[in-house]
Amino acid sequence: MANNGIEKLAVDTVKALAMDAVQKANSGHPGMPMGMAEIAVTLWGRFLKVDPSVPDWPDRDRFVLSNGHGSMLLYSMLHLCGFPLNMDDLKRFRQWGSHTAGHPEIHQKLGIEMTTGPLGQGFATGVGMAIAETHLRARLGEDLVNHRTFGFVSDGDLMEGVSAEAGSLAGRFALGKLIYLYDDNDISIDGSTDITFAEDVAKRFQAQGWHTQEIDGHDLEAIDQAIEAAINLEDRPSLVICHTHIAHGAPNAQDTAASHGSPLGDEEIALAKESMGYPLEPAFHVEPDVYEFFETATAWGKEERTKWAKRLESAGEDKRELWDQLHSAAPVELEGPGFDVGEKMATRSASGKLFSEIAEKVPGFLGGSADLVASTKTVIDSSLRYSAADPSARDIPFGVREHAMGCITNGLAVHGGLKPYAATFFVFSDYMRPAVRLSALMSAPSVWVWTHDSVFLGEDGPTHQPIEHLPSLRAMPNLWMVRPADANETLAAWEIALNRTDGPVGLLLTRQDVPILETDPSGVKKGGYVLREGDDVTLIATGSELHVTVDAANLLDDEGIAARVVSLPCWELFFDQDEQYRSGVLGSAPRVAVEAASPFGWERLVGQDGLILGIDHFGESAPDTVIAEKLGFTGPAIAARVRDHLST
Repeated sequence: MANNGIEKLAVDTVKALAMDAVQKANSGHPGMPMGMAEIAVTLWGRFLKVDPSVPDWPDRDRFVLSNGHGSMLLYSMLHLCGFPLNMDDLKRFRQWGSHTAGHPEIHQKLGIEMTTGPLGQGFATGVGMAIAETHLRARLGEDLVNHRTFGFVSDGDLMEGVSAEAGSLAGRFALGKLIYLYDDNDISIDGSTDITFAEDVAKRFQAQGWHTQEIDGHDLEAIDQAIEAAINLEDRPSLVICHTHIAHGAPNAQDTAASHGSPLGDEEIALAKESMGYPLEPAFHVEPDVYEFFETATAWGKEERTKWAKRLESAGEDKRELWDQLHSAAPVELEGPGFDVGEKMATRSASGKLFSEIAEKVPGFLGGSADLVASTKTVIDSSLRYSAADPSARDIPFGVREHAMGCITNGLAVHGGLKPYAATFFVFSDYMRPAVRLSALMSAPSVWVWTHDSVFLGEDGPTHQPIEHLPSLRAMPNLWMVRPADANETLAAWEIALNRTDGPVGLLLTRQDVPILETDPSGVKKGGYVLREGDDVTLIATGSELHVTVDAANLLDDEGIAARVVSLPCWELFFDQDEQYRSGVLGSAPRVAVEAASPFGWERLVGQDGLILGIDHFGESAPDTVIAEKLGFTGPAIAARVRDHLST
């Protein structure tokens, strides 16, 4: 398909659109789109399997712009190729309500596969997409699943530690359909990359099991040959190191740090267009031949989609049934093994007892932990682990890599056809936070399983005891945090997580045993409910503090103080209920909150006159029962605090 004349015009068009859009917005990053224009035109014009008329068809190639600051490159390519992104969108770059945001925001029906911008996230999430492809291909066959994941990555992506974690896993899993093109332009925001980044990138990735190549990133034929070589080598992921010039073609801005994130200015744009032989006016000019070139270039993708649709229609009964189940949004109801009131069980253990049933009822359920399966109790089949030799297995061994684990889980989620989870200790959610935030921002249905959820994990001490984590994650929009109080609430929490399709859910589970109470699973799904009636005071608790709050209520009742106990496992769902339900649960009596975490945020529920029994300091290394006694999280201690509060 090589036609260097029209491709040269297409390259110049991409550069011109980037310069014009950034200049009009008076904001943006023109340097990267100009530096990677030849790479983009070659990839999209010769290799990428997409159908702009059906952007989200399941067997399309995925493209991830990890260096998301160069978003105008992606928007230009989508527009020129005929995706539903029009010229007005390009002209409204970085404006309120526009599809062309400053960094790409997921919109797969427009061709934007994921939200990128925080460097390294796209790199690592793309690894998750590639894992999804290998897993689904192993289960459904190449007739239905056979595509690649391409990505553009930058110096900044490779400096971020998450790329090292994810790159290591990609090599270990031999993800041969993962191909990244690295914009090696020797420039970062503060100047030359030599200031901080002088490692041998090729050797680094070779050591991780990748195939590497080095090319001139402005040579169309060299780019073509490198991508072809990467495609033909399917036993390893590929990194193509493309030596480029930032702001390529701009006489004064090329190879300058200033061109990374600032408009070039009218004079420099005019000089750049003149040097390319491109029309100076009007801005946003596109020759009809360029549209025609990309229409021809994407025609084979349309043909491939049509052939794929016929193969899906004629697939065998077993494969078609599995396909439908994987892509079904049917509600999931769990029976559980039966949890008896009065018994004691850690909620992490209760969660583990549900995994076989979940795996049976949710064929797309898969995931793993950060080398903590024995502690998090998150395993589907301990004898089968995902690997290059067995990509159909559903237990993914992430190793001690929370950063990458979070991103890969998001990649599995946004790929489609899967319901992924990731598990670790709650305190290590800090290592996952960028990925958790992106899951919320992308409305990705990732499930975050965090065990050892409080100071009551005990002897490991304050380094492992989360204090501030719960309120900080509650502050994250679109993330549902569910902290069940016992085994039956844990079952309901898993139903919430499995049935949510428009965002992530975090499950907070105990290390220590807690008694199984007369809890109400239907109330859990509303975020909160009345466990014990009472009119004199309302005690609100979550998780492992619920049973000691019930103990406190019983002691108060003996003293003639009728205490209502409210279980509030999920604030987000509770605040989604109408005012009548919320006020009916909380009642009109004075309110007391009981939670072994930072008290931040509880004012919203207890009011200015309420009492919050929380923790505003780090924990200690001691058995959980000793910690509970010392910190006042026992029935008698809570009852005494409530009594004192009511008497003032």
